Amino acid sequence: MDLSSGALWGALGAIIVANILLSGDNAVVIAMAARSLPQSQQKKAIFWGSAAAIVMRIVLTVVAVQLLQVPYLKLIGGVLLLWIGVQLLVDSDDEGEVHAHGTLGAAIRTILVADLVMSVDNVLAVAGAADRAPESSRLILLIVGLGLSIPLIIVGSTLLMKIMERYPIIITLGAALLGFLAGEMFVSDPATAAWFHANMPEADVMIGGAGAVLVVALGTWLQRRRRAAVPAA
Repeated sequence: MDLSSGALWGALGAIIVANILLSGDNAVVIAMAARSLPQSQQKKAIFWGSAAAIVMRIVLTVVAVQLLQVPYLKLIGGVLLLWIGVQLLVDSDDEGEVHAHGTLGAAIRTILVADLVMSVDNVLAVAGAADRAPESSRLILLIVGLGLSIPLIIVGSTLLMKIMERYPIIITLGAALLGFLAGEMFVSDPATAAWFHANMPEADVMIGGAGAVLVVALGTWLQRRRRAAVPAA
């Protein structure tokens, strides 16, 4: 690997920038998942969740093109993302109370599943950035570039979590974002993309908006139902 190569350093920079730009939604999930934990475990969840998600993203990047060609994969991912958005909203409340089932392992699993679902599209940009480098250096650049972005994702998630504690409405907006992303996945799946393109030109916005509304409405209803059941228990 020629460290003096301008193409190599350019590709490395492109990988880091692309991953930072595409990791905003992942930072939201990490912050929301960690928020339900005791303070002593929040930093651990953010660190290990971010690190494990980056490792998984490296693997996904290698096989991204093949994954995107599998019909119904995005539909399944969209359903999972809807469920994650609802669950994260249900597990949160205005006072930031910690629920009994909020464990470090559960938070990390939530982060990994959400990142897996949301990264299928995003990793294509990272893979495209890596293509600018010599072929023999691409895998190493992916690992180094994505690895260097871990601290930035951790900082972003930590800041978001603090903002959520002060402004709980951010949690609802984060859940809505996951619902919107789920709707976009339904529209862009190879099995449905052609139909939506022919019949609903603005389907990504319409279905995405419907997904956002569904997550917030269902999550809020289940949250209120749980709170109402606490005194009775």
